[in-house]
Amino acid sequence: MYLYLKAVHIIFVVSWMAGLFYVVRLFIYHTEAKERPEAEQKILFPQFEMMQRKLFNIITTPAMVLTLLAGIVMVYLQPAWLQQSWLQVKLGFVLGLIVYHFICQNMMQQLRKGIFKFTSTQLRIWNEVATILLFAIVFLAVLKNGVDWIYGLIGLLVFSLMIMSAVKIYKYYRLKR
Repeated sequence: MYLYLKAVHIIFVVSWMAGLFYVVRLFIYHTEAKERPEAEQKILFPQFEMMQRKLFNIITTPAMVLTLLAGIVMVYLQPAWLQQSWLQVKLGFVLGLIVYHFICQNMMQQLRKGIFKFTSTQLRIWNEVATILLFAIVFLAVLKNGVDWIYGLIGLLVFSLMIMSAVKIYKYYRLKR
């Protein structure tokens, strides 16, 4: 039973993450559409709002709920795992991902109201926050206590810096064209 739940958990994590990655990409396109002529905005804005709403409500949020339910049942079946430090840290990152999810939901509602608080570059950086959280969660789930915390933290910081640098380099080349 546990392995079936684990498989379901992984499948819905993938779906949840795909939804989070794509919805922020839609936020970027929505924000960049502000630079288009008004006639194009009248077409693009409703289209992006519909795509964001359907993606978030039909795929992303249900995948989050099913991920969490499968995870809770897995912990119920293996309650001793709650005593392990790797799972406690992983759950901290999962909580961060849940917060990220609801911040994205708030951003979607603001965009629907025509409130553009972030530039497309800021949204690109925001999109990488989910990548960093996913990286930490997967490494903890796979390696468990096999990683020294200091090396793990240093690795996560280096990975974060590399991703953020890549976003800035991409912006430089995108604007150069």
